Amino acid sequence: MEITLPYLTSWLTILATMVMAITAAIQGVRQNFDPFGVVVLAIVTSVGGGSLRDLLIGTTPVFWLVDITYIATAVPTALITYVLSNSYGQRGGKRLSFLQYFDAIGLALFTLVGVQSALLANLPTLSVIVLGCVTGVAGGMFRDMLCGLQPAILKQDLYATISLIGGFIYVVLLEYIDETLSLSVSFLCMLTLRSMIVYRNRLKEN
Repeated sequence: MEITLPYLTSWLTILATMVMAITAAIQGVRQNFDPFGVVVLAIVTSVGGGSLRDLLIGTTPVFWLVDITYIATAVPTALITYVLSNSYGQRGGKRLSFLQYFDAIGLALFTLVGVQSALLANLPTLSVIVLGCVTGVAGGMFRDMLCGLQPAILKQDLYATISLIGGFIYVVLLEYIDETLSLSVSFLCMLTLRSMIVYRNRLKEN
């Protein structure tokens, strides 16, 4: 079967939705949210960036109102993570580590989803990269704000910068190699950079 851009975008969005729901559930447990609060936080985190993207492009209704797959993915993922995270306990701050590394995955995935959506909308290259960044960072920003925390994008850890770099790499590589390989290289670059920063910050805290 031929792998097309719409096909990739659809499956990446589902995967990114699941990953960001996990980060929201872990953060919710850390902030003592109840199961309902965790579910609400997971939905906002999972679809927030994509909703903002669709509104900026002018695509309405936004994607999760048209296809309930994304809500149907976020809710059970959040509840399962809630149970597992509560069972796991603090474990010396390992829950925070899990959150940060999963957030790195979510940032990379949603950045690529945003770039792909912008490409499908035939936007200029600069707009494509910026929209990828907006899609990548917005969900995590909404999550942190609802939890009363300072969003990572406002800290000196290159959160948005990594998203912009990843989007740029993806767009440039598309001119020379196929979509799947371009996506893979860009994803690994973003994940590696973000993971290195998370690891460095954890070392400083210890």
